[in-house]
Amino acid sequence: MAADNSRGAMFRVIVPNQHSRVTNVELFFDLVFVFAVTQVSHTLLHHFTPLGAVHVTVLFLAVWWVWVYTAWVTNWLNPELTPVRVMLFLMMLGGLVLSTTIPTAFEGRGLWFAIAYAAMQLGRTAFWLFATPRHRTAVRHNAIRILSWLSISAVLWIAGGLSEGETRLWLWIAAVTWEYVSPAARFWVPKLGFSSVEAWAVEGGHMAERCSLFVIIALGEAVVVNGATFAELEWTADNIMAFVSALVGAIAMWWVYFHKGAEAGSERISKSAESGRLARLAYTYLHTPIIAGIILTAVSDELVLKHPTGHSDMRTVLSTIGGPLVFLIGTILFKHAIRGFLQLSHGIGIMLLLVLWWFAADLPPLWLSIASTVIMIVVAVWESVSLGADREEAKEH
Repeated sequence: MAADNSRGAMFRVIVPNQHSRVTNVELFFDLVFVFAVTQVSHTLLHHFTPLGAVHVTVLFLAVWWVWVYTAWVTNWLNPELTPVRVMLFLMMLGGLVLSTTIPTAFEGRGLWFAIAYAAMQLGRTAFWLFATPRHRTAVRHNAIRILSWLSISAVLWIAGGLSEGETRLWLWIAAVTWEYVSPAARFWVPKLGFSSVEAWAVEGGHMAERCSLFVIIALGEAVVVNGATFAELEWTADNIMAFVSALVGAIAMWWVYFHKGAEAGSERISKSAESGRLARLAYTYLHTPIIAGIILTAVSDELVLKHPTGHSDMRTVLSTIGGPLVFLIGTILFKHAIRGFLQLSHGIGIMLLLVLWWFAADLPPLWLSIASTVIMIVVAVWESVSLGADREEAKEH
């Protein structure tokens, strides 16, 4: 009985319309993923081929998945308690191993990557199961379901780590596909069946803030890398303009996501009767392209900073236009999930980027970067003005 009570103390008390703050230990844990995001963007930069892009996509999806699963668990458990903190510290160790192996995950350190990833996914979920009191049957069943699905994918990850070449790639694609399908399949297992929507209730404000902080991580990593790259270059007019364009582009992305969307998402999920369903769609799935777009843009920034003049090669075109494009697709879908309508400004921005793509090969990298940044500024200003006008109109009525 005492053990059951101590387990129960680990759980957060979810109070409707109240926002539990993100704890310092959660922020500390997130710092590991600054390194992971840097490794992903640098790996893509140095392996920007069709096959390299597929490799990096698999690795990025794994990094995001292990982080967002941890965000779910720390939404339910109380990170201020020592056992939960120790679990997060061990996850940090696994995260550092995972991040270190990213550049050579499809070469010599594939097994290390697979072991670190599987250990983090299984270890955290097993801890959650252990920490759940016996009387919380629905939660325990959820933990068992997830552990069952992750055990199958862990076999695929490890088998891929033991393999080489195309075999490793296909096994890891199967593993990441299995894991991404599992929440949509509601973690069905024999006898226990599907998980219920009620069992997935979350403290919405906390979940929204956690995912917002990962967006900050990705944007911050891009700014830091740009600054470090710029510091090593000769300060010519072209380099200075490329640096300013990269910084303003990052600010525009921040504005598009945070000025209206992040706050609206936090408010919407906090009041939702089906917070788990909304968190699964808006934050677990739809934040994936948002983060991917920021990482791809960071690759573009470094390419443009180092080669602002001359011909825009395919790498520069794909990253400079593809980054903002993927980001806007993610944000328009995210905001549709929380607002119920498609943002016109984002749709226009997507169309303008596609038009820019048509002329991209004729533009130097610097001017291509400036053009994509201007489009992001237009989207940010348009949304701010239109939503501000809508609010004023609502007040008058």
